Amino acid sequence: VQLQSGGGLVQAGGSLRLSCAASGLTFSRYVLGWFRQAPGKEREFVAGISWSGASTVYADSVKGRFTISRDNAKNIVYLQMNSLKPEDTAVYYCAATKGIQMEVVGAMDYWGKGTQVTVSS
Repeated sequence: VQLQSGGGLVQAGGSLRLSCAASGLTFSRYVLGWFRQAPGKEREFVAGISWSGASTVYADSVKGRFTISRDNAKNIVYLQMNSLKPEDTAVYYCAATKGIQMEVVGAMDYWGKGTQVTVSS
């Protein structure tokens, strides 16, 4: 099972879209999530999406700025990030679980390698 994603560098106030392509699993049966980890901090939940995409959950820190979506036909999950702030700088990870606890780091079954997002002030 592989989860791959892409990131980048952006100025504060700008936008960036992360994508994560999955292979080796029945994509539509997995709840998907995005997490992030800043230097010296624990990995934290950012956003999650249900199997069908009908239900989404966001951390308070990104609510209204970030949008998670998925394309089950292409096995891809996206994270659209708008109005980025320097405090959004972190390594971002996509993750998948067959369970329902999309906000819990320890509940995820598979993890992507992580991608660096840097927001300059």
